[in-house]
Amino acid sequence: MEKNWTFPNLYALSRLPYFECREGRLLLREEFGPVIDMHAHLALSFLLPPRLDFWREFPKTEYYLPPDKPFCLDVYTSQNFTPEDLANCKRDLVWKGMTSSGMRKTHTAANLLRDMKDMQVECTLLLAIDHVLISQNSEVYLEVCRGREEFVVFGSVHPFTPCMEKRLDKLVQLGAKGIKFHPAVQAVRPDHPRARRLFRLCGERGLPVFLHCGPVGVEPYLGRVRSQVRLYQRPIEECQDTIFILGHSGALQMELALGLARDNPHVYLELVCQSLTNMERIFIKGPEDRIFFGSDWPFYHQAVTMSKVLLATEGDEKLRRKVLYENAKNFLKKLISEA
Repeated sequence: MEKNWTFPNLYALSRLPYFECREGRLLLREEFGPVIDMHAHLALSFLLPPRLDFWREFPKTEYYLPPDKPFCLDVYTSQNFTPEDLANCKRDLVWKGMTSSGMRKTHTAANLLRDMKDMQVECTLLLAIDHVLISQNSEVYLEVCRGREEFVVFGSVHPFTPCMEKRLDKLVQLGAKGIKFHPAVQAVRPDHPRARRLFRLCGERGLPVFLHCGPVGVEPYLGRVRSQVRLYQRPIEECQDTIFILGHSGALQMELALGLARDNPHVYLELVCQSLTNMERIFIKGPEDRIFFGSDWPFYHQAVTMSKVLLATEGDEKLRRKVLYENAKNFLKKLISEA
């Protein structure tokens, strides 16, 4: 274990008592499972439908945060990107997303399932993100995961989609259990009238809304402006019948998101990328029955956020079980049974 919670590479997490390395793979020790991951993606494409074999397994997953480079657990995770890593990530998402090449070709369901097995992840929530008319990530995800109990899919409806109600109902018929909203990627503020209408429609249909919440510091300027946590307060207060999950727990504005969750019983927190110190504070001050573990795979290996949860819950097995498994298990069970 390195000073200041810095590790030379992903596999050095095996220095912690929770993991081990075997045959070149990082594994979660059996006694710390099972786990449910409430934040992940498969390959995303924003212009043409993904032309990938999602059940092809590649020897290595090309995570956007490279596993062979140093990283620190006590900073917001995206701050571990070097300028080169960040440029590669953006290039892959924007330009390679039009083809079946690049890092994203390894972001398949088969590769995710392999990591899930290594990390004892029983189920993963997959979050599609779509633009108006020009992308079909929701349909692709739902088709890939049809009949697979290991995955639950939240679809995506852009607030400026014509006939929002029809789009929502179509995704529900295809099997979507909720909706993902990303103000930076979809270029819409969460307090925009069309976004608030979308959230109300979701509430009427019993669909939770998973919000990318908070600025992360590496997004374009306008994306950062649209993700400010103060912009989420109005829709949360207006849409009392809609369940909101604050992805990233407000990112670099964690305290504001923590306040929203404490004040509103229909708001949940999802932990991915938060620093170890911030996570400890969330566990002390937050609603312990409304906190989820998430990984943001394939941006990061599932062990990155998982290691923080395990460290921050040392000595509190009950809370650890809630955050890593029971809260999500109860939430998804209710969601699926009511569908």
